[in-house]
Amino acid sequence: MASLSSAISNPGHILSPNALAHDVKPKKICYSQCHAFFLPPHRSTTCRMGFVSGLERKKTLKSQIFASVTDTPVNTSPEKVQLPKGDTWSVHKFGGTCMGSSERIKNVAKIVLSDDSERKFIVVSAMSKVTDMMYDLIYKAQSRDDSYLSALDAVLEKHRSTAFDLLDGDELGSFLAQLNHDISNLKAMLRAIYIAGHATESFTDFVVGHGELWSAQMLSCVVRKNGVDCNWMDTREVLIVNPTSSNQVDPDFKESEERLEKWYSKNPSKTIVATGFIASTPQNIPTTLKRDGSDFSAAIMGALFKARQVTIWTDVDGVYSADPRKVPGTKICRSTEDEDGQGLESFVKGFATIDNLAIVNVEGTGMAGVPGTASAIFSAVKDVGANVIMISQASSEHSVCFAVPEKEVNAVSELLQSRFREALNAGRLSQVQVIPNCSILAAVGQKMASTPGVSATLFNALAKANINVRAIAQGCSEYNITVVVKREDCIRALRAVHSRFYLSRTTIAMGIIGPGLIGGTLLDQLRDQTATLKEEFNIDLRVMGITGSRTMLLSEAGIDLSRWKELQKEKGVVADMEKFVQHIHGNHFIPNTVLVDCTADSSIASHYYDWLRKGIHVVTPNKKANSGPLDQYLKLRALQRQSYTHYFYEATVGAGLPIINTLQGLLETGDKILRIEGIFSGTLSYIFNNFIGRRTFSEVVAEAKQAGYTEPDPRDDLSGTDVCRKVIILARESGLKLELSDIPVESLVPEPLKDSASAEEFMQKLPQFDHDLAKKRQIAEDAGQVLRYVGVVDMVNQEGAVKLQTYKNDHPFAQLSGADNIIAFTTTRYKDQPLIVRGPGAGAEVTAGGVFSDILRLASYLGAPS
Repeated sequence: MASLSSAISNPGHILSPNALAHDVKPKKICYSQCHAFFLPPHRSTTCRMGFVSGLERKKTLKSQIFASVTDTPVNTSPEKVQLPKGDTWSVHKFGGTCMGSSERIKNVAKIVLSDDSERKFIVVSAMSKVTDMMYDLIYKAQSRDDSYLSALDAVLEKHRSTAFDLLDGDELGSFLAQLNHDISNLKAMLRAIYIAGHATESFTDFVVGHGELWSAQMLSCVVRKNGVDCNWMDTREVLIVNPTSSNQVDPDFKESEERLEKWYSKNPSKTIVATGFIASTPQNIPTTLKRDGSDFSAAIMGALFKARQVTIWTDVDGVYSADPRKVPGTKICRSTEDEDGQGLESFVKGFATIDNLAIVNVEGTGMAGVPGTASAIFSAVKDVGANVIMISQASSEHSVCFAVPEKEVNAVSELLQSRFREALNAGRLSQVQVIPNCSILAAVGQKMASTPGVSATLFNALAKANINVRAIAQGCSEYNITVVVKREDCIRALRAVHSRFYLSRTTIAMGIIGPGLIGGTLLDQLRDQTATLKEEFNIDLRVMGITGSRTMLLSEAGIDLSRWKELQKEKGVVADMEKFVQHIHGNHFIPNTVLVDCTADSSIASHYYDWLRKGIHVVTPNKKANSGPLDQYLKLRALQRQSYTHYFYEATVGAGLPIINTLQGLLETGDKILRIEGIFSGTLSYIFNNFIGRRTFSEVVAEAKQAGYTEPDPRDDLSGTDVCRKVIILARESGLKLELSDIPVESLVPEPLKDSASAEEFMQKLPQFDHDLAKKRQIAEDAGQVLRYVGVVDMVNQEGAVKLQTYKNDHPFAQLSGADNIIAFTTTRYKDQPLIVRGPGAGAEVTAGGVFSDILRLASYLGAPS
């Protein structure tokens, strides 16, 4: 268990209730730093920031004198004992799971006994699930379901067995007698409810409050059993509240303070265990502080005692920055600091979500400048008794929208339609619209105030996750930004913004299409780098599916990449691209989706437009989309520019070389491209780098094929088609609107061999044509030149070409070795000395590496630290 004093003053944080289930050794963790925080307020402003603001010590002479009086002996007569207030009191609150079993109650007692505060006030909830069991008793009784009797027996047995584990002797006998008495009374009351078929709110509150009564009595007995004087308090005798609605109460501090002093005069003790959740009305009718009211109880009692601190105990080591059911995972660590020792905390402390809401939108031109419209709207909402969660109105005054619980929206809508019938009929109001199935997402943090860019970051993260925002609200305090989204988008939205503010990892759901040579190598690289990316770069890449042309492998949580080939054989199903995409993109728990196309298939490339339109990012080395029909290419790029969805294709031209990125950088910074010229084929680079001396062309081609540099049919490389596709990609990137057919290509496949039946036949006959290229090589050598197969984009003449070209021996293109690529950019800035990019331009490792680099660039764009 971890003690967390910040929960009450940080409403955006969600306390998680799971701790003692694993018998975790108790830890005291201060929210703002990982230091023990049980320090006097004047010693540590860091720790004080988490305390309940109403409990801070007032630095006045009066309070100082009063505090000193508490240390003097007092008359022990119960009628005359004065209630000491101030820093001597420490308030603790333990929730239902902390009190969930006999072992957990013993652990709570140990924590209470180990606290060295002079006086301790302990607030407890009912045992885990008991409040739900009590509400269930009411429901069954008023439904005239006879099983309410057996359900009541289960409540009795739960507390009897716990008491037998914890207590003995007179303490056990006394508690069991009270327990049986209470159960008898409850049975009679439930019988009355059964007969009436209805339970009033006061009856319900009386019944459900018994869980706190029993848990407080048991804990006080355990504390006394350990030799410490301890009284227990039924807070219905002390805490007075005024119900303001069905879901809210206001404490009457004056009356509660008087009753507390009276109670303490009769029950003086330095350790008091009190019931959370329950209270009384001014008419002494039992009531509750509503669901999760025990934290409120602790805060109120802390204020009445003017306690030094209120500690909310939870059963995990931390306060979550979001609902853990929607964003799993938490990390407790020291605050990150920059080089100057300044904290690097996120400005947003946490995110809260509220589901099952509807938006009511009242709009019309007749609202503008008319006083009282908003008053009339919300007067109607009040009459219905609906709870307004959020309100938004633009300065045009053309509309007012607000969020209410979905179960209340019909009543609100009907009353508004009735109240504004005349205005609607006259056209002053155009509609009262209900938008169902909504959720609210709120970002909360004190440091958000006066910090530029918080809203921009929030909305940027939502846009990149393809989340549409229906309404927005922000108060002038700037501590909270609230947005309304579709209910089905809520979890994705939460995860997107949570990771964007570095409160969790940037998580991306990935689908790998084509697990062949390049795709398989990419999967191996992802496997080797996954742990490092998570720990050092806060990036969580989840491969949710792998599909080939025949078989696909799907996973709900992420495929184990150490054995993906085995799993594909064991659990693979028939490939279906539509189902594959739906599976990858349909996971609402992961905000971002990317499909990685590692094929050379034009039919796969034809899906890119639809994927991007759906908010799916695309990364690919497949050249077919960018070199296909011009109209489809232009349509694809237009969509990319209009949306927040990313399309990365660096590996289409130079494998892992930064060719596309370099070209885009030149253009974006205002440089003008004059000419792009390069050796774009690793295969043809190898062939012409080794086509020297007396070696024949067919001999070098056979060697390249043997070494795996060529396609299975070398004609695919020698035809120049692949180089032509790369040239058209660069030409279009530079602004030329050319079709593939507009590029003249000098093929190295002899005309008579183009129709050879097989690659083997082609290779057998190729030596017959060696003399043609041998002659060209000789001419080049005589002129002090070399042969190189190049692609050219000529921006001056608005054309491109693929051809065999000669270069002087001192030219950079003549200095290549192996299968290296080289590309020269001649621009207005780089006119006399072209900008050159050189390196390995072929091979599965470097191509997969280029694709991997694009994936990481996508992660950076989506919010991962760069």
